Amino acid sequence: MATETTDRDFRIDYDPAYDFDVLVVGGGPVGMLLAAELRISRVRAVVLERLPERTPHSKAFGLHARSLESLDRRGLLKRFREGARSWNNGHFAGLDEWVDFSTLDSAHGYALLSEQTRTERLLEERAAEFGADIRRGHEVTAVRQDADGVEAEVTGPDGVYTLRARYAVGCDGGRSLVRRAAGIDFPGTGGRVTARLGDVILDDRENAPMGMERTERGLLFCVPLDDTYHRVSTFDFQADREPGAELTLDELTASLREVWGSDLGAHSPRWLSVFTDSACQADRYREGRLLIAGDAAHTHFPVGGQGVNLGLQDVFNLGWKLAASVHGWAPEDLLDSYDRERQAPARKVLANTRAQIALMNPDPYVTPLRELFTDLMRKEQVNRHLAEMLSGVTVRYAIDGPEHRLLGDFARDLELTTEEGDRPLPKYLKRGTGLLLDLTDGSQIGQVYEKWAAGVGWAGRLQHVRAQCAQEPELAGLLVRPDGYVAWAADRDMPEAERRESLATALTTWFGTV
Repeated sequence: MATETTDRDFRIDYDPAYDFDVLVVGGGPVGMLLAAELRISRVRAVVLERLPERTPHSKAFGLHARSLESLDRRGLLKRFREGARSWNNGHFAGLDEWVDFSTLDSAHGYALLSEQTRTERLLEERAAEFGADIRRGHEVTAVRQDADGVEAEVTGPDGVYTLRARYAVGCDGGRSLVRRAAGIDFPGTGGRVTARLGDVILDDRENAPMGMERTERGLLFCVPLDDTYHRVSTFDFQADREPGAELTLDELTASLREVWGSDLGAHSPRWLSVFTDSACQADRYREGRLLIAGDAAHTHFPVGGQGVNLGLQDVFNLGWKLAASVHGWAPEDLLDSYDRERQAPARKVLANTRAQIALMNPDPYVTPLRELFTDLMRKEQVNRHLAEMLSGVTVRYAIDGPEHRLLGDFARDLELTTEEGDRPLPKYLKRGTGLLLDLTDGSQIGQVYEKWAAGVGWAGRLQHVRAQCAQEPELAGLLVRPDGYVAWAADRDMPEAERRESLATALTTWFGTV
């Protein structure tokens, strides 16, 4: 028999057969964001992270436009921007012509410097604010599922214990235990390029390049992380290095001398790492009650700063759908749509990173191709295409419904005029609910919503907002999912009967009926 517990604004039936609703395995940025997304939907979530403390290493250090847009819709952008540098340009394959992010059709046409350890900290703070149980130094050693839930064996500071939950999500990296436990295949290509990376102090900063430089012996990537440290990476296209071996400072400086002709006085490393250009993608992101996200679902060469952004977008797509499944109102196909929608963006990232590796090859035969590509990048349309690709702003989901220019796209920062005053659209998505934006007088869209809302058990799934919008004079209404994507749209010239029927279908497809 379920026991009822008050949790913030809502009363939720808690089944004592489960310790938690969702086990989040892995406490990097992806796992912490998932815990935060689940908690704003009143889902009992625990993060199980094997490391006793947050890693101090920078790893990924850039957030692109789509991630910034999504963070803005949760009211998190201000804390991410505070004290962080941003830049309007980025590189593609280290070519001489820069990619211009300022041309993006986004309120955030830039990249934000946020080192992975900082991103993880900010998202952990967010998850903790909403009451997530975060357990560091707790390693999941086994996961099993049955028809009703999942069970995890955990080794913590005080010994071994077992947790049971409705679902488990592997945010536990490329060697994901959850993925292996689920029997999910992880096909891909092996590594042929070895990258050696170090966050180091450079005594010879004046002769250090800025960005990517290609020589006949390899490539060097160099960028300042702060007033003291630089991130340097060398890329060796002939090395056959054993995976998993640790990198030493001597090996890094030797590779710098080989590629650049100087080790730039590199010393005092705070992080050293070695990796290859192997690229893999899971053949599915869900098996029953086990799901995967982030690097557990896809790995690729970290060029273009796309990896952590891809993982965060997995979570924005998954979190609300998983919460709906926990609360019992999810339509039958809702959770499966996570895999269906997030496979294509990952395939495209793997493809463009492979293309960049091909262009980065120091072989002289590749040089004419690089020169041709550089010329193409000087054309505004090509440059913008690459900026959109790297920043993820062209992701559009295949959503059934009447054809509309906005359907499946990310809802833009529309300025809305309501009885309470002017507010931008992102403000209505802060608490992780959907939004029905009614730009008529309420007599049409409002009636459909009120009829639908009267038949559901939890009206908190969706906000109905009546407003005016000078930017979209022809638009009658939008149904925006909690992840910010448009699930239904109609212009004023759509016949009223079609508008009513299509909206009712969209509401029940994405927000359930009971």
